[in-house]
Amino acid sequence: MDASPTAPYRPTGGCPHADNARLLARGSVIPVVLPGEVAGMAVVGHDALKEFLAHPDVAKSAEHFTALREGRIPDGWPLTTFATVPGMTTADGADHRRLRALVSRAFTARRVEELRPGIEAVTAGLLDGLDAAAAADPGGTADLRRHFALPLPMGVICALLGVDAEHQDRLHRLTSQIVATDIASDEVMAANKDMVELLGTIAAARTADPGDDLTSALIAAREEDGDRLSPPELIGTLLLMVIAGHETTLNLITNAVRALCAHRDQLALVQEGKASWTDVVEETLRWDSPVSYFPFRYPTRDLTLDGTVIPKGTPVLAGYSAAGRDKAAHGPDADRFDVTRDAASRHLSLGHGSHYCLGAPLARLEAAIALERLFTRFPALDLATADDELPSKAGFVGNSVAVLPVRPRP
Repeated sequence: MDASPTAPYRPTGGCPHADNARLLARGSVIPVVLPGEVAGMAVVGHDALKEFLAHPDVAKSAEHFTALREGRIPDGWPLTTFATVPGMTTADGADHRRLRALVSRAFTARRVEELRPGIEAVTAGLLDGLDAAAAADPGGTADLRRHFALPLPMGVICALLGVDAEHQDRLHRLTSQIVATDIASDEVMAANKDMVELLGTIAAARTADPGDDLTSALIAAREEDGDRLSPPELIGTLLLMVIAGHETTLNLITNAVRALCAHRDQLALVQEGKASWTDVVEETLRWDSPVSYFPFRYPTRDLTLDGTVIPKGTPVLAGYSAAGRDKAAHGPDADRFDVTRDAASRHLSLGHGSHYCLGAPLARLEAAIALERLFTRFPALDLATADDELPSKAGFVGNSVAVLPVRPRP
């Protein structure tokens, strides 16, 4: 078997699942070449990934990233933010528990359920806008991603953070650049600089005029105890909330609509009450994860995983989309979209272990409401472009298409 390193999949886009299948055929743990010819590894098998995500000898802090610590990573490296942004995704142990505790109170089951009426109201308004956009188009089409799947989670997370609506478009543009893996170093550095300045402006506004929002609560926690949240940690936490709070749900809604339009029999099961919208969300998370490969974790010692050694300090990608279709875990029909699948809850697309996604309940709620209301209002909604002709998003972190033209009207 060829053990030479490979890119996770085409950096300019393309279907990740065909490439994932080829990687899975090579094993659960494979060497990869990251942008800038940086050596890394990816865990793509379900069982291996589950073990890796919760392994006590795997860290998130970049102090364990050997090449970075030794100065072998160039300035402007496209993935630097993932490694170095201060916050929960790069913290371990007590620091991680401290940061997570500050944010977790905003994502309790009760607090998330309290957001339901607002999500439903926003959804209704966006459906009106989607209908109007299609009516104004000569072909009766509208980009569901632009008019519906994006503004819903972006509006919800900005409301949760107390971010003014005027900043939303810029936030999305900058986060898209920050999570990109295919842009030039000067663009990466400019996007990060602009984002830090924008989040600083947002934090300053909430400091001057606190409200009942997460940003104000984080600032208050910092002021009550100066050691609890440093200024860089505040900015890093806001950055994480904005990116994770809308990019993942945007891709989840987009991918679910594509899946249902391509599998009308599965949509019929839900419309007939034989499956639920929650079932659709869970099967989409498994079958077409909104995240393909998430950076980074680092073994704190040479670690053997499913027979493969991952050297200490290696940057490792978590291969969520590959693990979701691993036939060893999900059966020989893992490539089939099936909303009645009993094992759908076994997916890892929202993480596992101590770094499990805090916003998972909110993402699930938003997606279920969005899909139910969308197909209730437009039961015959279909794609205006063949699914295999839709352009995939470039890069290997987010997994979705760049646009989703639909015909929402009969």
